[in-house]
Formats: sequence, structure tokens, C-alpha cells
Amino acid sequence: MAQSGSKPAAAPHVDAPDGLICPASIIFNRHAVATRIADAVADAENEKEVRSATVGILAAARGAGMAAIADAFRAQPFSARPTTHAYSWLTDQVVSLVLDVAINTLHPLPNPTEGERLSLIAVGGYGRGEMAPYSDIDLLFLTPYKITPWAESVIESMLYMLWDLKLKVGHASRTVKDCVRLAREDYTIRTSLVEYRYLAGDAALAKELGKRLWNDLFKSTASEFIEAKLDERAERHRKQGGQRYVVEPNVKEGKGGLRDLQSLFWISKYVNGVKDAAELVGLGVFTADEFETFVTAEDFLWAVRCHLHLISGRAVDQLTFDMQVEVASAMGYTDHGGRRGVEHFMQAYFRQANRVGELTRIFLTALEATHTKSEPMLARLLTRRKKAKPPYAIKQNRLTVADEKAFFADKLNMLRIFEEALRTGTLLHPDAMRLLAANLDLIDEDMRQNREATRIFLDLLLKHGNPERGLRRMNELDVLAAFIPEFAPIVAMMQFNMYHHYTVDEHTIQCISHLAQIERNELIEELPVASGILKRGVNRKVLYVALLLHDIGKGRDEDHSILGAQIARKVAPRLGLNKKECETVEWLIRNHLLMSDTAQKRDISEPRTVRGFAKAMKSVERLDLLTVLTVCDIRGVGPGTWNNWKAVLIRNLYKATKDALETGLEDLNRETREAEAKRALRAALADWDGKALRTEMGRHYGPYWQGLPLSTHIIFAGLLRDLPTDEIRIDLMLDDDRDATRACFAMVDHPGLFSRMTGALALVGANVVDARTYTSKDGYATAVFWVQDNDGNPYEEARLPRLRQMISRILRGEVVAREALKDKDKIKKRERAFRVPTNITFDNDGSEIYTIIEVDTRDRPGLLYDLTRTLANNNVYIASAVIATYGEQVVDTFYVKDMVGLKYHSDAKRASLERKLREAISQGVERAQS
Repeated sequence: MAQSGSKPAAAPHVDAPDGLICPASIIFNRHAVATRIADAVADAENEKEVRSATVGILAAARGAGMAAIADAFRAQPFSARPTTHAYSWLTDQVVSLVLDVAINTLHPLPNPTEGERLSLIAVGGYGRGEMAPYSDIDLLFLTPYKITPWAESVIESMLYMLWDLKLKVGHASRTVKDCVRLAREDYTIRTSLVEYRYLAGDAALAKELGKRLWNDLFKSTASEFIEAKLDERAERHRKQGGQRYVVEPNVKEGKGGLRDLQSLFWISKYVNGVKDAAELVGLGVFTADEFETFVTAEDFLWAVRCHLHLISGRAVDQLTFDMQVEVASAMGYTDHGGRRGVEHFMQAYFRQANRVGELTRIFLTALEATHTKSEPMLARLLTRRKKAKPPYAIKQNRLTVADEKAFFADKLNMLRIFEEALRTGTLLHPDAMRLLAANLDLIDEDMRQNREATRIFLDLLLKHGNPERGLRRMNELDVLAAFIPEFAPIVAMMQFNMYHHYTVDEHTIQCISHLAQIERNELIEELPVASGILKRGVNRKVLYVALLLHDIGKGRDEDHSILGAQIARKVAPRLGLNKKECETVEWLIRNHLLMSDTAQKRDISEPRTVRGFAKAMKSVERLDLLTVLTVCDIRGVGPGTWNNWKAVLIRNLYKATKDALETGLEDLNRETREAEAKRALRAALADWDGKALRTEMGRHYGPYWQGLPLSTHIIFAGLLRDLPTDEIRIDLMLDDDRDATRACFAMVDHPGLFSRMTGALALVGANVVDARTYTSKDGYATAVFWVQDNDGNPYEEARLPRLRQMISRILRGEVVAREALKDKDKIKKRERAFRVPTNITFDNDGSEIYTIIEVDTRDRPGLLYDLTRTLANNNVYIASAVIATYGEQVVDTFYVKDMVGLKYHSDAKRASLERKLREAISQGVERAQS
């Protein structure tokens, strides 16, 4: 379809730049591609053939260019800037050649009028010249006046070709006047135009747009644009979880992500007319070092984003668990030092996110200083300016250093400034932050050993009622790691699992925050035991220091509790604790998981459990300290981790242990508990006739009386009364105390029944958190399960009838659990990256009459059913099961006897059982991942 008399389009902006990830000639040979297109379209018969030939040639050339960039980037996995520029440059070539074909071949215009000018402009991220592999292409088709039929045809042909190239194009066709008007009304449009870039077509028109935007809009509306961008940022952070340490962060939209850095740049360009971020140094917004931090953070985040796109083959910005592993590998992070490569990678990620947060704070305060972002008038009138002690001053309602010479005359001021900020109730001014960050070397060994320095630090923890604020700021500025170097390795340390919501340092600060809340009497209703302990009085110094150091041993090969205790042995004396306090801190750290493990993984109704735990405590004083530390530790894991179920377990263990320590361990025996339980039930069933009461009181063995609360004894008495041999009775009821639904079953006992019940519950999607099963002397099975739904909540009343119906059908054999579970027993793709080794232990000492089998492995919906079925098939009698879930990891503990009622003392029998349990687990995992 050769055309005569057609003019070439205005020279497009297609210079081959330096600094791409690989030579421009390898990415895209413009001359060769343009020649191939010209030859191909010369023989075309119609528009459709022109478009088809152009798209075919460009698709092949673009594909080769994309592959060249990706290969070069994989070889240099941190070279983000030359990679994003390369993707943008390649897109420029493709888009400008498409325009060339549309104007010169498809819609040639021999004598264009003034109104038939057209300028092609890149906006948004593409306008900035930065693109990830699958970024959108945002284009603005700019015309001087109302769009003409010719321009409309050119744009339409262009878009068809770009869409045929499978590009994701955002586009708008506007006049200069439209752009200014719409940008005034819509901040999204305004932001995209802040970073416009001329690509091809009429250059004068593009220049006119820039001039009009600056003179008619940007110059006079800086304050409102800043307010809008900051509101947008706050809303974005809220949607993304509001924390810099969200475990599956969004690289683009999350707190400390690329969008935060881009917002700084947008605002700078808007306020200062800056075209290059480097100009911010000359304007005094950032120091050269801070700008270097800006560049490093931006490069790292862009590298992560590009790897995300390449691995997933589409535009993905969320660093999900499975993607974290793949991106870490692509960037060359390896397993070492007792930690996985993915954990080293995420620690680097969070450190960069923290730096972005610092830069944002510095920049925004610099804006305030120029009064661009104004404080509301009412706030200014109502705020009583607080007086700061010399050498400090309050500037913009923040604490800063008024006299640097006086400040540095005493290097302890590096700590005192945080105390002064708490005293005055002010935040630190970025000028003060800069000063601290630049002089961290003053915090040396001499200062760490200084008694006044440790007094200041302990006062920050103990005297101001909100220690988390001072600690968090000290941590963000690296002052905490400088003063306690042993803390440095856990800063921004991510634990690659679904249980921990925060990095180790943030978890530590969250724990201290929870302790301060309990001390401020804010959690009396929620935490009556812990609140009562603190009200009666404990050694606060010991408790705060133990919480600060409790996870300091994480991230190494050794057990972090033991290593942490060894580290505390050096740190605690340095913080001014006496010998007895140091010993208590060390003991608390060594045993900081003991109470949680005992409460969640053992049957507390078993006297020997309480007796063993009480012996480990030795005193009520230590029990009190460990209880409060345990509560804060669990609550500090993340929102929703602490619930009524855990509260009841901890409360019951605390009460039983305290009683044992105060009245003597000899009172902890089965006979005493059995007599008390029978007495209580007799009183509760006072209206029963004598015969029925005697039947109920005489039909159960000892463990039944010792293992269940009175409320459950009453339910079972009703279910068992006159129960025919062919009937199954079920009672489902909300157990408010435990945040769970209690499911009681009564029926004639037969082998494998417990396993069938777990299968029935798994099929209806119920998560078992605790279970007890007993066989009566007259051959009836009484089993009770405490279950929650997938969100960790009790079942709503409306869902109970369906639950009851499904369970009945499975127990009657109408549904075979093993077959029905196959579709439900799956591990989600994003959760497959976790490694959970399987550990199986046998304990014959923890219970008087049972062997305790503890299975620690990967959780999945059908696991409990697989384990109980394996035990049943091997004639193992299960008396009770205790289930503790930690994200993707679960610990299932079974109290069992063999078929003649004895413990498993034989090594051969234990080895055989372990082998079969491991086989069941591995087969189940294979099935769940298929």
C-alpha cells in the first residue's frame, strides 16, 4: 500500500542512550526494523495488511529486545536503573514506529493545517522513563484544538496496533486547554502530567503544554497538591496494612515502597520545578548522603519489582511468600548462618523500606519549614508550645538541637534527647535525626559501660509510661543497635513463616508496648491475670529487660532461647542489673517459651503436667514474671494471635501452678480431682432419680473425671442417659470462654471412631484445637472436640445444623471421609514455599498412665485425620489430642495407650509407629500439593 507525497513525521525522540543494561543495538535496531516494516507495507493491499505486517515485525523485534534485557538483568540482578530505562527506551522505539506507520503509511496528510498537529506524550511512570517488564504504557495524544477526523484516525490505528502487540495501554486524547482544566479537577490526571515526556510528533505543542501547566496550574496550587498527595499516601498505607513490616509487602503501594519515593519526587517537581531528583541536593532538601540513600533504596525496590514481573510473567507487585523465595534466589541470596536466603533478602528489603520512611519524614518536615504544608490554624492556636531544656529547642512542634556545641560536649546527650522527647511529648525533628545518624560513632564501648547512660536508657523503659515510642525511634535511627550491639542482628530480621506478623525487632517493641498497656490499666478486662500480677507488684526492671532481650538470639543455628540467655548474661549487667536480677532475666529468656508450650501442647488436666511445670518455676515470683512475659510475647506476634482460647489455657495453667506452689505438689493427684468432680456433678444432677444417678457416677473411669470440666460432664450425662446402642447423639454449643464451638459425641464405642470423628470435622472445614475421648465401663464412647472455623472463630448459630447433619452422615458411614477429603486437603500455592521439618517424639514421663506422642509438622486440612487413622490402624488407643497451630506449622499431641492399656515402652514399637506416622504425613503432603 505505497503512498506518494507523504511527509515523514516530526523527528521522534529516539536517541539511543547510554547506561542501559545492555547495548541499545542489541535491544532494538531501529533502522533495521524500520526498513523491514517499509519493505513489508510496500506490498500491502489494504490497511488491515499494513497493520498486520507492522505488528508481526514489531512483535518479533520487541520480544527479542525484552529477552535481551531480561537476560542481562538476570546476570546483574541488582542493576535496576539501567533495566527500567532499557524497558522504557524499548517501548519508546515501538510506540514511535507505530506512530510513524500510522501517520506516513496509513493516514498520510500532504498539507496539514494548523489544527492537524499531533504530539505523542508519555505520562505517569512511563513519562518518568522507568518501566518494569509488564508496566502499563500511559500515552497522551495532544492536539492544539478540537480533535480532527485525521487525528482520530491516526490515534485509532495506533491503538489497534499497540493492542495487537498485547501491550497494556492507558490513553487519552486532549487539547492543551483540556489538560489544564482536567488536571485542576482531578489529582490523578494532575500527577500523571507532572511527569510528562515528549515522545514524537509535534515538539512545539508538547513544549506549550509544559509551559501552560507550570504557569496556569502548578505555580499557584502547590499547597493543595501536597495535601492531596499526603492524604492519598495515608489512605494507601491504611489499605496496605499501615505497617512498614507487613510480612507480604506490596513493593509499589506498601509503606516504604516505590510509591512513597515517587510521591517525594512528584511533590519536589511540583513545588520546585525539578526535572531530576539529584537537583534536590542543590536545593537543600537532602544532603548528598541522604540522596545516596534515596538512590540505593529506589534501585533495590525497582530490582525487586522487575524480578517479580519476570518470575510471574505479568504485572505483580505483592511480595507473597512463594514469590519471596523466588525473588531471593533470582537476586542471589543464599542459605547461610542458620537462616534461609529468603530471610536474608527480606531483612534487606525491610531495611530499605525503613530508609524510605526516614527520607519521607525529612522531606515532609523540610516542606513544613517552608510553610508549604501548613498546620491547621485551630491546631496552631490550641497547641501550647512546650519548653525544652538546653541544649534542645522546639522547632515546628518537634524537638531539635539548638546548640550543637553544647550537645556534643556531653555524648550522653545522644540518649538524653529521647528522654527529653518523651518528657516534652514531642517527636524528633529531622534535623535532630540527621545529627544522631551522622554521629553514631560517639556511642562507643565507654558509653555503653557508663552508669549514667544505662540509667537514662532504663528510665526510657520504665519511667514515662510509653517506652515503645522512644524505643521505636531509637531503633529506626540505629541508636538502639549502637547502644546494645547485640540487638543489631535482629533489626529488620524477618522470620519466614505465617505465624509471625512482624520482624523480630518490631515484635520486641510490640511486646514492650503490650506490657506498658497492661501497666496503664488499659487491659484489665481482657487480661485479668496479667493485670492482677502487675498490680500486686513485680520487679519491673527485670520484666522490661527480659522482654527487650527475649528474642535477641534469633537467626542463628542454635536454640534462640539458650543463645539469648547467654547473650543476656553479658548485656544485663551492662544495663545495671544486680546479680539476682541478671539471673532472673537469664532464666526468663531461657524459659520464655515454656509456659506457652506447656499450655498449648500439653493436657493441663493431667496432674503430672502441672507438677512438672511447677517444679520448673520453683517460686510464685518467677511464675508471675513468666506469665506476664508469655502473655506479652503471644500478643506481640500480631493481631488476632491472642484469643480467648489461649487466654483460658494460660489462665488455667497459671492458677493450677500457683495453687500447687502455695499448697504443695502432693495435692496434685488424680484421686483428689476425681472425688471433687463427682461431688460437683452429683450436686448439679440433684433432680435425677437415684438409679440414673448411680449409673452415671459409676460408668466412667478416672481419667474422664479428671480431664473434663463440670459443664461437659453435665452434657455427657444427658447424652448417655437411656442411649440406645444404635443411636449417635451430638451436642454442639458455643464455648464463650474458649472462643470455640464445643462438639460432644456419645455412641457405642468401636475401633477407629476417634479418627472418623476427626475426618468428619475436617470435611466440614472445622479446625480442631482440643479433643478428649473416653470409653465408659459399659462400652460407650464419649468424645468432646473444641473446634473453630477457618478464621479462628467459633461457628455461628446458623451454621450448626449443617455441621451436625454432615457429622452424623460421616459417623453413620454414608460418606467416606478419606475419599471426600481428597479435594479439600490442599496446600495453597503461596504457602508451599515454607519448610517445616517433621519431628516426632515419644514421652513416657509426662503422664502417669499415657505415652505422649508429639507430632510437629506442616499443617493442612486433612493432617489430624491422617494421623489418627494411622494410630487407629495400629491399634493405638487415643485418650486425648491437644492441637497447637503456629501459622503453617502445627503441633499435634496425643495421649495414648496400646491395646492392652499400657504405655509404649518398647523401642521397636515406637520406631515402627514413628515410621508409619511419617509415611502418612509425606503421602498427605504429596496429595495436598498435587
